[in-house]
Amino acid sequence: MKVLVIGGGAREHALCRSLSLDPDVTALHCAPGNAGIAETAQVHPVDALDGAAVAELAASLEADLVVVGPEAPLVAGVADAVRARGIPAFGPSAEAARLEGSKAFAKSVMASANVPTARSYVCTTPAEIDTALDAFGAPYVVKDDGLAAGKGVVVTPDVDVARAHALACDQVVIEEFLDGPEVSLFAVTDGETVVPLQPAQDFKRALDGDQGPNTGGMGAYSPLPWADPGLVDEVLRTVLQPTVDELRRRGTPFSGLLYAGLAITSRGVRVIEFNARFGDPETQVVLARLKTPLSGLLHAAATGTLASFPALRWADDAAVTVVVASHNYPGTPRTGDAIEGLDEADAVDGAYVLHAGTSRDASGAVVSAGGRVLSVTATGAGIPAARERAYEAVARVRMRGAQYRTDIAAGKE
Repeated sequence: MKVLVIGGGAREHALCRSLSLDPDVTALHCAPGNAGIAETAQVHPVDALDGAAVAELAASLEADLVVVGPEAPLVAGVADAVRARGIPAFGPSAEAARLEGSKAFAKSVMASANVPTARSYVCTTPAEIDTALDAFGAPYVVKDDGLAAGKGVVVTPDVDVARAHALACDQVVIEEFLDGPEVSLFAVTDGETVVPLQPAQDFKRALDGDQGPNTGGMGAYSPLPWADPGLVDEVLRTVLQPTVDELRRRGTPFSGLLYAGLAITSRGVRVIEFNARFGDPETQVVLARLKTPLSGLLHAAATGTLASFPALRWADDAAVTVVVASHNYPGTPRTGDAIEGLDEADAVDGAYVLHAGTSRDASGAVVSAGGRVLSVTATGAGIPAARERAYEAVARVRMRGAQYRTDIAAGKE
């Protein structure tokens, strides 16, 4: 199978790494990729948002499968353009990707499917915003309705901060605060059959102790020893399958990766949000534990044959990933800083470095090229062992202004 992955972050590097280890993959391409992906796949310069260009590249490579990684190309209809050329694509249509592209649309789908979620208001005027904030009280949860790369959500006890964020959005969803730990659960679906993966937990705040601003994610771990053993089956029954069924009923079937961000509240499981693609950094730890070859699973979803796909196989090992970010992230990050010690980090037993925001300068050196720069990932016999290996590898990476959390997966065994 010839596979083309679209995107250039650590999620795509994780996908490419798993696909490169898959014996059924005979050729691996990525567009546009990054400095790390270029060592695993052949990279191609293409605008990931240009469906026609992506489809043309896929056709020229005679790709058997195109995997669309990020959310923006999905919302822009890139998967539709690829399928229109007769090439299987893993990723939902632009219509179905509205599940992530519009939080108001997602709330509508959940209401129709009786999926448990937070009570909410969709607001477009200052008066509606004030009414919603008054209705729920602190802590305030304010979400930009559109795509915001994981940084469009503000959770704050300060009504002025909440109102300012809401007023800066064209349309905003204000909802009740959900207590309890958060869990990320991915599911692969062909629009009918839904195959859940293993749950993970990520860390969204920039600083230790869940302090600081929201980010795209500063680390993650899997499995979740503290979670109810029946959690995955419950979420499949009450959240994932009803959502897929409702989208099919609406005439916009969802095929690809359905990501449920969940809160395990005192009143039961509630959906915080849906995403229409693999999450970052949770993908890094979930794929680190998946033993089933990835290409067959994604191809089955893209071709409507998941019902006959064998049960997934998982490693017993735990996995931990730690994000190394640029100076000033999640604000405007400084880029162009040299990154050293990558080979030394890769030499740590059970650890490897996945590139997120990297490129090569004129001299060929790897430099930072974004906010989240690396996802240092490790596996081990349990969470403490995987965590120790991950941080040992992080300590070997050298980059001016590098920042990372020191408490990823701490105390989670």
